[in-house]
Amino acid sequence: MDYLKGLNPPQREAVEHTDGPVMIIAGAGSGKTRVLTYRIAHLIHAKGIDAFNILSLTFTNKAAAEMKHRIEKLIGLEARNTWMGTFHSIFAKILRVEADKIGYPSNFSIYDTDDSKSLIRTIVKEMKLDDKVYKPNTVLARISGAKNRLVSWETYLNDPYIKADDDAAMKPRMGEIYRTYQKRLFKSGAMDFDDLLFNTNVLFRDHLDVLNKYQQRFKYVMVDEFQDTNVSQYLITKKLAAVHQNICVVGDDAQSIYAFRGADIQNILNFERDYPDLFVVKLEQNYRSTKNIVHAANSIIAKNKAQLKKTVWTQNQEGDQIELMKASSDNEEGRMVATTIFEEKNNKKLHNSDFAVLYRTNSQSRAIEEALRKMNITYKIVGGLSFYQRKEIKDLMAYLRFVVNHDDEEAFKRVINYPKRGIGDTTVEKILVAAYEHDIPLWEVVTNANSFLSGRAANSVDDFATMVKSFRIEMERKDAYEVASSVAKQSGLLRDLYEDKTIEGLNRYENVQELLNAIKEYVDNPENEEKNLGAFLQEIALLTDNDRDKDETDAVTLMTIHSSKGLEFKQVFVVGMEEDLFPSQMMMQSREDLEEERRLFYVATTRAMDRLYLTYALTRYRFGRLLNCEPSRFLEEIDSGCIRVNKRFTASPAGSLRTESVEPRSGFIGIKKNPSVRPMTTAKVHTPSPDFKPSNTNNLQEGMKVEHPKFGFGLVQKIEIEGINKKATIVFDNFGEKVLLLSFAKLRIV
Repeated sequence: MDYLKGLNPPQREAVEHTDGPVMIIAGAGSGKTRVLTYRIAHLIHAKGIDAFNILSLTFTNKAAAEMKHRIEKLIGLEARNTWMGTFHSIFAKILRVEADKIGYPSNFSIYDTDDSKSLIRTIVKEMKLDDKVYKPNTVLARISGAKNRLVSWETYLNDPYIKADDDAAMKPRMGEIYRTYQKRLFKSGAMDFDDLLFNTNVLFRDHLDVLNKYQQRFKYVMVDEFQDTNVSQYLITKKLAAVHQNICVVGDDAQSIYAFRGADIQNILNFERDYPDLFVVKLEQNYRSTKNIVHAANSIIAKNKAQLKKTVWTQNQEGDQIELMKASSDNEEGRMVATTIFEEKNNKKLHNSDFAVLYRTNSQSRAIEEALRKMNITYKIVGGLSFYQRKEIKDLMAYLRFVVNHDDEEAFKRVINYPKRGIGDTTVEKILVAAYEHDIPLWEVVTNANSFLSGRAANSVDDFATMVKSFRIEMERKDAYEVASSVAKQSGLLRDLYEDKTIEGLNRYENVQELLNAIKEYVDNPENEEKNLGAFLQEIALLTDNDRDKDETDAVTLMTIHSSKGLEFKQVFVVGMEEDLFPSQMMMQSREDLEEERRLFYVATTRAMDRLYLTYALTRYRFGRLLNCEPSRFLEEIDSGCIRVNKRFTASPAGSLRTESVEPRSGFIGIKKNPSVRPMTTAKVHTPSPDFKPSNTNNLQEGMKVEHPKFGFGLVQKIEIEGINKKATIVFDNFGEKVLLLSFAKLRIV
């Protein structure tokens, strides 16, 4: 086929080598999507493989849809028959078919993070535990981490090491919460996101006939972004590929940045151990960035010890040097960024969408936003409140979920008295208690309200049940849009929103209409074989953050570096290049942590196509306090020939910007010339004492001597409490004064 002519030699090799285990190490901007697309097209067109026998796993539905569309252009409609999608969407599809084998209904609900947190809050309250200690975020993260490592609640409760961990964290009843959480999910006929993978592993472990069925179906298995897989995901793919051994993984260890979500970089680093006859292809030509940016990125990632060696290169033009910009404060940093965008846009006839501002933490966006607003530059924040997280959308979605699955406890609690129908919290509590005490489904209590309740409450619940039954009858014979429209009207939800004539009320009403439009679009899409409500709900439940971003406005993109992975922009600003911010203070406890932060910096730099700016501030407000800042150690790691200091922006006493000429860079960044900034530390990172073990910082007092794993020995000068945060100001022997948040800092009291 002609498409092979457009590939470079390694890309072609990756496309044509179809049999046996293959690992494609794809550097940033090296055209991996193209390779994956052509590989699947090649399997179907040249090798005669049935599209139904190909499984391709991605990390966003958007990526899967784009690949399917590209393959369709190459080989026609046969492309639609490939099994292509995210891990969660593919395995949810399998679980729908096989659910009865593990005791779930085929119409099980999928709980999002908010549903899970709500359930955890309920459990913590019922167990009479302190919700300040057992915070929903913390508990859910702990449970999620366990599931990603395939640790069931039974194993969790019986593991002495896990128990010791929880005791040390002063959360000894975490295992009991996990057990109750899972039992309540099961009773509600619901799974959370992690269960979709956990239960697929259980299904394949306990039902070898089911595993064998899918092993025979998927003769070719491909995994994109393999460096982001966790233990659970890797085991599933390994099992599925065990018979035919035609497994192809694509990834870049240098872009493994999701350890906090359970991703395990060892999956890609040690892949060859599981497949000794592995065929490895390296895609090293970068088509995205200038030579300067590629060289700088290489010099950064070279500092990591744990990596698969490759040399990324490009034939693109040399390009401008990376520009380093120094600000006196975070507000001035924002003004510098906004001014540069304004000028570059006008001078080079660029669009707002050609620019991105990347930061380590969401809180950094404030100063950037204010500066962009003052200059009337349109921007959008990626990772803000998504459409499907808005209250009015979640309310209607909860109605639709309850129509499909009458045992969905979280959906029930959300809709039973909205709009108000005289069913108070006490009545709801009685219904839930009756279901638990009699060990019967929630719906059985609701449909027999007179047996458990009395008076007006019983009548109101009975009316609610009748309404839901009527929706269920409609669901059996109508498509998703017709049912959703009926639910929105007959439940009173649309009327309730319509009667609120405030601007916010009008927006909420329009949002619900937009949701109904989305459902109509889903039903009218010929690619969606099933038009029913259950199929639509599954599609929405499995959207990732990237899939939800449909904003086409010409706007500057503001986002965390984690959210930027896989994207590219003509000009990129990486702001907040300061010690303790980037690398983060919380990621300096081990070499593995620091190397993950360096990979994050590598990802940030490789988003830029033409120009890259790095900015840092000498002072920044953090934790409600003005702190002095040191430039990030990562700035020293960039090859000096790739970077220059921008002297054009300096702060005048009034805090406004004035300009000077840009000086070419000589030697290192030149930040030591300004007496107002403390020089970059040349102190060697401290090696902790052999007996180093963090102390309980609740006992910390002023005047005490402490040891920090990175900063070494120091004296506690001051301890402050602001809200729920407890902070200590410590003067370290070699690193000077630091303000540490005690909930994160690991300190040994000497």
